Amino acid sequence: MTFQKGPIEGVVIAPFRKFVDERGWLAEIFRHDELPAWFRPEMSYVSVTNPGVLRGPHEHVDQADLFCWVGPGDFKLTLWDNRPASPTYRNRMEVAMGANNPGSAIIPKGVVHCYRCISHEPGLVINCPDRLFMGQSKQQPIDEIRHEDDPENPFVKDELARRLPN
Repeated sequence: MTFQKGPIEGVVIAPFRKFVDERGWLAEIFRHDELPAWFRPEMSYVSVTNPGVLRGPHEHVDQADLFCWVGPGDFKLTLWDNRPASPTYRNRMEVAMGANNPGSAIIPKGVVHCYRCISHEPGLVINCPDRLFMGQSKQQPIDEIRHEDDPENPFVKDELARRLPN
């Protein structure tokens, strides 16, 4: 399976506009009036990823994600368009985000994604997906196709081949 470098239909990368004053800074993560009509967050969570750690690659059948990177820490986000009906099918993107490039990424369902903490300090990630984890009252199966569990998977092999040094 071969992927080429290029944009991916439906992926929205947005830098954060920081409002800075003597107290520090503030940035809006999202506004409904600036999101694509098909995407509405349903919940949010925050995670910390240690230096060098890779989360993913995986994809969702019904869920889209809105990942936000503000620091501390920096990340390399890698995306593969794995949707046969997409006009950007088999495109691959990489974006550096985090303390040095704060911003967000909306990742549509069916787009394989992973991120690696590339800083020497742990990195913080906020996600605002458009589906509840495990559905209402956590009564449904997890909507995730986990490619990271198979070292022979083409997404894992591609990520390992392109790994940025820490």
